[in-house]
Amino acid sequence: MSRELLIMRHAESGWSGVSSDFERTLTERGGNDALRMGEWMRGEGLHPDYILASPAQRAKETVRAVCGALEIDEQQIHWEPRIYEAEVEMLLQLLQQLPQEASRILMVGHNPGLAEIVQLLTDSYAHRISPAIVVQLETPSADVVLDKGCASLQRLIAPSEL
Repeated sequence: MSRELLIMRHAESGWSGVSSDFERTLTERGGNDALRMGEWMRGEGLHPDYILASPAQRAKETVRAVCGALEIDEQQIHWEPRIYEAEVEMLLQLLQQLPQEASRILMVGHNPGLAEIVQLLTDSYAHRISPAIVVQLETPSADVVLDKGCASLQRLIAPSEL
């Protein structure tokens, strides 16, 4: 049985009042977009059974808004520090280590790593992933090693399209 992978870049963030990239918070638009994407996921029945997210503040705010719209308790979010500034090899390793029973995974993180993992898995999509975009991929079952071109791009949805 195949797996579904939902890759989401954090929503729009700013630099107001912060001293480091890790502390950046969502803008008002970013917060609205994150909530809108969560509501869209709920309407589409895209309820993840495993959530992996960067602990950077903007990613936290994004995934919390999405989970709020999906009525998912924050305790179900797996905060993974290695997603922050991760290169494609690390993201691939993290995806390979997910529980076998997870069938729909939501990963919330950052560019350029997210764009690179989508490109690797689909062997086709080669664009930046804009803030708050959700990329829906179908991947092989959990017992198959993820590799170049193993996934098919199902949809790519931006808040502006909703």
